[in-house]
Amino acid sequence: MSPGVDSDNPKKLRFVELDAAQLPRALADVALVAINNNYAVQAGLNPAKDAIARENAEGPWLNIPAVREEDKDKAWVRQLIEAYQSEPVKAFLQTRFKGTYIAAW
Repeated sequence: MSPGVDSDNPKKLRFVELDAAQLPRALADVALVAINNNYAVQAGLNPAKDAIARENAEGPWLNIPAVREEDKDKAWVRQLIEAYQSEPVKAFLQTRFKGTYIAAW
């Protein structure tokens, strides 16, 4: 659903659009909030434990490294991807974010 777009809403739920950084603070005033991991973690939430639902690693909303078309075959891009998609980075994500970020490669 998007504000101003006609959609079927049989339960007459009211949707409020907020800046993503405001969502953790809004949690106290609303029934449900969809919060990005980075904002949830910054607010002291643990998405692995506090969420009522989570997207899986195969979902459509993954963060990806992206480069310009003219750079895609350069050596530094391959090196960056190899470094990023490594066991040390995966271990860091697990340790630092306690399972809230999933290595989806």
